[in-house]
Amino acid sequence: MARQRMTGKQRREQLISIGRSAFAEQGFDGTSVEDIAARAKVSKPVVYEHFGGKEGLYAVVVDREMQDLERRITESISTGSWRERIEQAALALLTYVEEETDGFMILVRDPSSKQDRAFSTLLNTAVSQVSHILGTAFTHRGFDENLAVLYAQALVGMVSMTAQWWLDERQPAKEVVAAHVVNLCWNGLSKLETSPKLGSQKLIDAPATPDQTEA
Repeated sequence: MARQRMTGKQRREQLISIGRSAFAEQGFDGTSVEDIAARAKVSKPVVYEHFGGKEGLYAVVVDREMQDLERRITESISTGSWRERIEQAALALLTYVEEETDGFMILVRDPSSKQDRAFSTLLNTAVSQVSHILGTAFTHRGFDENLAVLYAQALVGMVSMTAQWWLDERQPAKEVVAAHVVNLCWNGLSKLETSPKLGSQKLIDAPATPDQTEA
């Protein structure tokens, strides 16, 4: 019995899936059109026909991962208290790492310039969303809302780097990791100073004691 031939759409989806796995395993530079074609059991021209080459396939894979992760993060911070939103965002990223490991590896581990821009763009989007949340919180508490983006950069960076560490460790459970990350973030935010200074600057600005004056 003859094997049923794939439609153009089915073939495209097959190549995207195969390319995703290959890029995660071998990186962009380590993956070739020959390799992708061999895995799909098709000729090289079929890959070129659908994507124009390795670069086109890679761009589609990265774009899909970006959209998926951005959707997860956006949905996670749509409701809840300020702390709950940060918790939900951290957990959403860790869940993505757990469920879509290949996709996350492509976004954070491939050295190509395409990937660098892609992940940076994604993080900037997250920073923008978190900045909006923090800006509202800062205004409510009497802090300078213009500093919200600085704190958002710090929070997103913390969660992102922790997720990359957890990619390999997978211990403790993602819920525990998210809780501890937010514990550090939130308890730091709850004791936020309106005009923080470095310890050395505090010493410079502090008034001299009687003993210091006499000396």
